[in-house]
Amino acid sequence: MRSTLALTLALGFAVFPGFPALSQDVAMAQSDVTGETPEAVDPLEPRSAIDLDLNDFLWISRPIVVFADTEADPRFREQLALLAERPGPLLERDVVIIFDTDPDAQSEIRRQLRPRGFALVLMDKDGAVNLRRPSPRDVREIIRAIDNMPIRIEETQ
Repeated sequence: MRSTLALTLALGFAVFPGFPALSQDVAMAQSDVTGETPEAVDPLEPRSAIDLDLNDFLWISRPIVVFADTEADPRFREQLALLAERPGPLLERDVVIIFDTDPDAQSEIRRQLRPRGFALVLMDKDGAVNLRRPSPRDVREIIRAIDNMPIRIEETQ
């Protein structure tokens, strides 16, 4: 967790203070995933894909996975900045941000999703890949994609 925070700060992006509280159910479910208390969970703090399993997020969160071959990739930095600009709509949609900037580490998530260079992958709560893009996308486009997902449509009804 500290290395994720250090990476975020090193890239020049502030940790997002003042997020609205999550619903108790989501916070408790995420505490089971991370082993932390709900108060310590910041769902939009980017998490390294190393030692994470996408199955841990099934039916709890919608992973946004950002891949790059290095953390110095300008597209990677731009994508994190775009996600940081509008955290509210992402929180409302139970998004969790995961990044992988080390192809040599061969994380399980990288093996499953097989990116080539930079990639943005949006998954639904059922584990299905719903959006895969080779360039950064703004939150507005991501929200539109989420709002068209069948599970999200059920959630809003």
